[in-house]
Amino acid sequence: MAFAAFIGLIGTAFGSFLNVVAHRVPRGESVIVPPSHCPACAAAIRPRDNVPVLSWLLLHGRCRTCAAPISPRYPLIEALTGALCLGAVLAAGDTAEAALGIVLVLVLVPSAAIDLEYRIIPNQITATGAIVAVVVGLAFDPGGEVTRLICGLAAGGFLLVAALAYPAGMGMGDVKLAGVMGLCLGTAVAPAMLVALVAGVVYGVAMIARGAAGRRTAIPFGPFLALGGVVGICAGPSLVHLYLGSIGR
Repeated sequence: MAFAAFIGLIGTAFGSFLNVVAHRVPRGESVIVPPSHCPACAAAIRPRDNVPVLSWLLLHGRCRTCAAPISPRYPLIEALTGALCLGAVLAAGDTAEAALGIVLVLVLVPSAAIDLEYRIIPNQITATGAIVAVVVGLAFDPGGEVTRLICGLAAGGFLLVAALAYPAGMGMGDVKLAGVMGLCLGTAVAPAMLVALVAGVVYGVAMIARGAAGRRTAIPFGPFLALGGVVGICAGPSLVHLYLGSIGR
């Protein structure tokens, strides 16, 4: 329980940094300098006001200096990142799965947040995620790296076909994110992609059913890939074993 609590706390700290990533990267700003500051008055965030989730609650969601409201998105991303990192560790069968699961969480959270707001998935995030995934995979499970590379190419290639066939409905950011998912999940990327596609189709049908306004609404696919990625992290290997067992009988 102590280790689980530690992972959760570290995850919320990661989430605090991901808030910076989600805010600055689409604007072309550095995620390092300047230090964290209030977007409204530019006052630097004091260390005591930069404690994930807790500081937002104590400040009642407002800047200490100018009292400007702070979006609840910030504590939500921090708490969500902490919970997902904890889930990745608890669901993992070994150290490699846990490490790669955390890497994928740190890629999926900002990718989904940015895609929801800007309809893009920045190359800085997917490229960094791909490099870190390969390094972590080689460090903890070098024997499985070839399989993960193949899965990354397969997942990205699958969406690449869709992007080439229908560019208006699928972006290259989605293709690259799917590739990172394969590098982190290995064969578990198969159920992850299935969940993403089914969720995306169901949501699309629901939007079409709303009429003309729904049909004109652009639907980012990144959040659905993130949903599939979470399923892949938490239950992907079990689903793969279940499927292979069913066809082996």
